[in-house]
Formats: sequence, C-alpha cells, structure tokens
Amino acid sequence: MSADYVESLRREGRIVIVGASLAGLRAAETLRAEGFAGELTLIGDEPYEPYDRPPLSKSVLLGKASPRHTELPHRREIDAKWRLGVAATGLDLTAKRVRLADGDEVEYDRLLIATGVRARPWPKEEEARLDGVCLLRTRDDAADLCRRLKAGPRRVFVIGAGFAGSEVASACREMGLAVTVAERAGAPLVGALGGVVGAVAADLQTDNGVDLRTHVTVTALEGDAVGRVRAVHLSDESVVEADVVVVSLGSQRNTDWLAGSGLGAGPRGVACDAGCRAFDFRGIVTDDVFVAGDVARSPHALFGYQFLSLEHWGNAVAQAETAAHNMICHGAERRPHLWMPAFWSSMFGVNIKSVGVPPMGDQLMITQGSLAERRFVGVYGHQGRVIAAVSFDNTRWLEFYARQIERGAPFPVEFPTMDRRPEGRHPVAADFPDPSLPTHGPTVTLSGYSPADQQLVFHPARH
Repeated sequence: MSADYVESLRREGRIVIVGASLAGLRAAETLRAEGFAGELTLIGDEPYEPYDRPPLSKSVLLGKASPRHTELPHRREIDAKWRLGVAATGLDLTAKRVRLADGDEVEYDRLLIATGVRARPWPKEEEARLDGVCLLRTRDDAADLCRRLKAGPRRVFVIGAGFAGSEVASACREMGLAVTVAERAGAPLVGALGGVVGAVAADLQTDNGVDLRTHVTVTALEGDAVGRVRAVHLSDESVVEADVVVVSLGSQRNTDWLAGSGLGAGPRGVACDAGCRAFDFRGIVTDDVFVAGDVARSPHALFGYQFLSLEHWGNAVAQAETAAHNMICHGAERRPHLWMPAFWSSMFGVNIKSVGVPPMGDQLMITQGSLAERRFVGVYGHQGRVIAAVSFDNTRWLEFYARQIERGAPFPVEFPTMDRRPEGRHPVAADFPDPSLPTHGPTVTLSGYSPADQQLVFHPARH
C-alpha cells in the first residue's frame, strides 16, 4: 500500500462502519481525532445512536435510569452520515459495497465491522412469541422488561444463570419480586468462572431469596388462552407458574449478513489478525476490512495466540481505537490489539471483577480472603502459569495479578502477601464445564486457531 494511497484515503476516502455500537462510535471518533477528513458513514439496525448496554441489566431494570437516557457521550464531533434503523444484509468484497435491508448499497474504501452480538432467542418460536417472554439485550428490551417488572408480576422466571441472568435475578430481588432461576449446570456463572466460584454465586442467590434450580433444563413454556405465558415446565417434571420469563441463554454474534461474502465469518465471530484486519475464508488477511468489538475473533499473544472472542466493554473501546488507527496509517505504523481482558458485574450487593481468561484455567487458588466470606481473590492457572484472576468485593489485587499474567508468572503462586488460610494453600480443580457444550456464561470464548473455522453447532434442545 503506497504512501500516496494512504494520504489520499485520509483526505477523501470513504469509510463505512457497520454497527452503530460502542465500538462503532469510538472508532469513528478515533478516525477523526487521527486526521481522517473523508466521508464517514455509520450503519445501525436499531433506530438509536449508540447507547451503553451494561446499565440495561442493572440501573435501568431497577428504575434508577431511563433506557432513553443511556446514550453514549460523544467525545468529539464525528461529522458522519448516520444510516439508522436499517440493517446491513450483505457484503460484496470485490465491489466494496455493503448491501442494506432497504435495497440501498453503500460503497467504501475501508470497512469496519462492529456488529456485536444479539441475545439468543428461545428456540421454540411459538413459545417465544408468548406475551411475557422477554430477552434483554437492546434498549427496547430493557424498556419492555422494566415496564413488566414495575407492574408487579407474581413470579419472574429466568432461564440461564450467566452474568446477565444473575443480574436480572438480583434486580428482581431488590424490587421484592419472587424469582426462580433455572440453570443447566450445577451453579450460576460456571461457564465464566468455574464450579468452585459458581458455588459461591449459588449461595449468594439462595441467601438472597432466589429459588435457584440447577441441573435442570426448561422443556416448555406454557401459555394461557389469550397467549400470555403462565408456567414453565422443567426437565425434572416440575412446573413453576410465572407471568414473566426472561430468556438468558447467552448471545449470538451478528455475522449472518456476511454469509457468502468470502470473509472468515461464522457463529464464533469474524476472524481477524492482531491488527484487526479481517481474514477471508481461506485464512488470507484482507487490507480494507477491519473488525472490532464483541463480533471480533482475534489472536492474543498472552494466551497462546488462541483466537479469543471477548464480550467486554473495555475491549470494544480498545479494539475500536486500534482498528481505526490501523485503517488510516502506513503498515509500519500499525499497532497490535493486546488489551488485557477484564470484566465486571454487580449482583446481590457484591462486586465481581476478573482479568485474563478464566475459562482457560484448569486450576484455581484462593490467594486472598475467603470463599465462605464471599470476599476473596481467586487465581487461575494453566500449564504452569497464571492465566486469570477473579475477585469478589476485593478489587485492589486485580491490577497486581494482571501484571502477573502479562509476565507469565508461574502457577501455583507463592507470594509473601498471600493469605495463609487452608483453602488457599493448594490449587484445586477450577471445575469448568465440558467446553464442547454450549454455555450461557462466558464473557471470553476460546475459539481455536483456524480463522476460517465455522464448525460450531448449537443444540437448543439441550436447554
């Protein structure tokens, strides 16, 4: 790519961002901040400008914030064309055109894919259409669920005890609502943090009045004569009456519109290199299509160059900034995206944070605090090195462990500052579920080494 082409691109090129998301907005701002003066277009399938999603399952459900007031602040003027409320339906890599649902086509010189993820729906369509069966991903989802919770349902039923499902259950209990949570695994959060920590999360839920049902799946949602949900049938043959059902079965990456495009895109995301450039289905890197945010699947040097899909707020921002920088600079000036995975949640009065890739860990040590007190730091190990850490109400240690992950510190850990309680002296199995089974919980997905791998099959019957 010649210097003249790059300068021409910066002055008068056309950059299209598909995904009016956190990643899409931050990329647009970075492009302008770094001198891009050409035509900038943002395409979004929702009718709203980019908004913040974490509050939707927390303060919005509790009525402490309005779903209409979750817009992301603009850090600078981006002078963009907004194509909102119209989805992208296809991509022609050769002609450099994005096809839209309204039949229009948008041409680009550089394309950023930031389409994120959507909530996985209840797989039985007729049951999913029952009044009172809800998802929680979008602003409209949050407004609908908030309205239903304020109406005082007799019981809320949450399908899936990952982070989102657990946060919904927490909000229900804070509002004084009866809530049942069904989880296929043995405890909440096991896909994200493993069974040892999941057992703490289980106690947290039951102690706060949640009717937690584990090792069960939902077999059917029953409606009444006018099409409202009235009961949930479980695999243990029990039946729970409920007038609001929240389906929290994890997410699906928004890659359907890329089918047939030639990109290395599939259910696990859009594969890209460490510089955010997309791979085609042959594993060859493109030079004019970039990827950022939840939909991206990229290799990480700290984690064996495995392709990681990260559903993290901070990752979306950092990756968007890296992608935007690399889109409009010379090859020698490009930089890799090496953000340390970090995640946080709040439920039942407890602050939960993690760094690294917990699902990659096979062993766990409690290095500070105590599981019984629900105030601790757990460190995960993999192949003799520290790979992740999680804290419950004990965040001050996480920066230290992030540095340990970066330098490949040995595991088991042995620091003078370590808590000497018996539970922390020896590693135990972290107890993650079989990775071949779909889970609702992970915020990080290890998705192998092949950019073009699309061999992921979801079995809804298992839910």
